[in-house]
Amino acid sequence: MFLADIDIKKAIEQGEITISDFDLSRLQPASYDILLWNKFLIFNRHQIPYIDPVKKELPEYKEIIVNDDDSFVLHPWVSILWISHDYFGSDKYLIQLSWKSSLARIWLIVHNTAGLINPGHYLNIAFELCNLNSTPIILRPKMEIAQLLFSSISSIPKQNYKKTGRYSQENWSSYKDK
Repeated sequence: MFLADIDIKKAIEQGEITISDFDLSRLQPASYDILLWNKFLIFNRHQIPYIDPVKKELPEYKEIIVNDDDSFVLHPWVSILWISHDYFGSDKYLIQLSWKSSLARIWLIVHNTAGLINPGHYLNIAFELCNLNSTPIILRPKMEIAQLLFSSISSIPKQNYKKTGRYSQENWSSYKDK
């Protein structure tokens, strides 16, 4: 069962859900809108003739930083990886990422191959953004890009990411500063 807006707000107030810089204006009836951050990754397709995941022949990525008042032009049929501005997680709820229909209508594909965030996993999520339109699309830091849905699970899991220390809140500052 997905949480409604009043339940999401209550869970945040009780510390059951963490969302950095929580903004009540981004709370939807059953979701919360998250924003793009200033960092994204591109790869130089001219450096590698092909990608072979089995042989680990993968492209090298270059990090790009866009100032808050600047924009990035995503050209047709180009894909990039962009990181969310919002840092979020929960020990109690399963979080699901969903894209916004307003962006789907302009053929901006917002995808995340790991769209389920398990309890104890706190992160800035990476999005795969692809322009399937024939016209360039302007992207800006802090624009609304996707929404988070929170669902109850049958019980508190025996295992979670927080217990491993790999994705804990304590590691947040070192990741954010990279």
